[in-house]
Amino acid sequence: MNVLNDWRLVILLCLTLGLAPFFPEPHIFGKLKWMLGGAEGMTIMDWFDFLLHGLPFVLLIRLIYINVALYSKKGY
Repeated sequence: MNVLNDWRLVILLCLTLGLAPFFPEPHIFGKLKWMLGGAEGMTIMDWFDFLLHGLPFVLLIRLIYINVALYSKKGY
């Protein structure tokens, strides 16, 4: 089984790397708010940090898409 297709690993990555640090708010939410506010003052390091914390969620969305596509292809 491919590691990128392992639901348990992807969910674990979302809950740990994707949301770390947890307090005062998950890091990815702070970056999203910053970007939605115009991304004033964001450096390359901030963009890399956003990509690093966002990658597990991209993998999760990818897995959901693949499984929905397979489910609809089977005709259930």
